[in-house]
Amino acid sequence: MKERSNLKSYLLGPLIIFSFLSCAEVTEHKPGLKDAYKEYFYIGAALNTSQYKGEDERAKPILETHFNSITPENDMKWENIHPEPDRFFFDNADQYVAFGEEKGMFIIAHALIWHQQTPNWVFEHEDGTPLTRDELLARMENHIKTIVGRYKGRIHGWDVVNEALNDDGTMRESPWYTIIGEDYVEKAFQFAHEADPDAELYYNDYNLPDPEKADGAIRLVKSIQEKGIKVSGIGMQGHYGFDYPTMEALETSILKFSELGVVAITELDIEVLPLAFEYMGADLNVRVDLADSLNPFTEGLPPEVEQQQLDTYKAMFEVFLKHSDKINRVTTWGVTDGDSWKNYWPIPGRTNYPLLFDRAGNEKRVVEELIRLAEEKK
Repeated sequence: MKERSNLKSYLLGPLIIFSFLSCAEVTEHKPGLKDAYKEYFYIGAALNTSQYKGEDERAKPILETHFNSITPENDMKWENIHPEPDRFFFDNADQYVAFGEEKGMFIIAHALIWHQQTPNWVFEHEDGTPLTRDELLARMENHIKTIVGRYKGRIHGWDVVNEALNDDGTMRESPWYTIIGEDYVEKAFQFAHEADPDAELYYNDYNLPDPEKADGAIRLVKSIQEKGIKVSGIGMQGHYGFDYPTMEALETSILKFSELGVVAITELDIEVLPLAFEYMGADLNVRVDLADSLNPFTEGLPPEVEQQQLDTYKAMFEVFLKHSDKINRVTTWGVTDGDSWKNYWPIPGRTNYPLLFDRAGNEKRVVEELIRLAEEKK
């Protein structure tokens, strides 16, 4: 019996190994976006609270397969992380950073200084009168050094200042600017660098393919760098559409910004709905006359519009790949279509489709096309 048993094992052994190898071939890991682009740049996503806490079941496999960089969509903005003068709320940020570390991701924080989602108390005394320049600088320094210092060596890059410019390249007259002056941007980068000298520090803005705004950003960042203050590079918010920007303008701006340091595409999504800025804030439940024209795809995206979006994403990624030596990260602003801010801005209640994954968490056809694009470059 022992000899027969050994013979059976001897005969079955190769068969078992062959079967195992065959199964392994069938279930071979399908490369995701992060695998396809690992030689070129990080592929990132902005996460909401439920996603880094593991509560969003749709997002889990997407994040595991496709992304190796993360940005917090809202939880590290001033109103959430520093809601009262003497109180910081770190619970969510701590979990966000821990999630990124567990997954071995390139972790970004957004955004230290911005004119929106910043409480009024930041700029005022208790009686409502504005702070002085020195008082606001002290408040800024405390905010930046407390947060950056807490995550020193753990967060890899910071959007230090967000949207300081008008579209013509002049300084936006935010409370930061009117109280402190133009050097508030310089001071913010100084404080962030002092808190974590090794972290990458970015200036982040939208409409940067526009020549006037691009030149304004270059002037601003150069003026800071020339004083010996660290600015690692530019974050180009990629809130784009079928007609904006042209690929020529996108490429030109990347080349311009690469002279300042790294370039990151920070908030990529591609609009498929009609522009609605003139109706900003309108309630489609009240303005039913606008619903059909401004929210036309409630039952799904028509194939021809889906193809147009796919072609636009591909054209942009062709530019990104062409200049991958200048780009360190391409980050989509959200994970699935259902998460996107474009469903409620500039008009709430619309059904939008700006991202790479649908509301159920399924890959759109564009994902496979972008993976193929990177593989063809190798």
